[in-house]
Amino acid sequence: MKKAQLKQLSTLCFLLGFASVVGSIAIWFLMGGTLPETQAHAERFGLFVGLWAPTFFILSNRFDRYSEKVV
Repeated sequence: MKKAQLKQLSTLCFLLGFASVVGSIAIWFLMGGTLPETQAHAERFGLFVGLWAPTFFILSNRFDRYSEKVV
């Protein structure tokens, strides 16, 4: 891959990390209903989506570092 493509991929992963955090909070609050079962599902699904954020941030860091090594 070219250096510019790796930088774009790094930026995309960085933005997806923040989107995952925002999406997790939105899912948690917007999907929760009045029943305890639906509230529990919304909480678990929100946490599941929120766990993607560290992966995206790590990938962003790795792509950025790799782009510096590419000539």
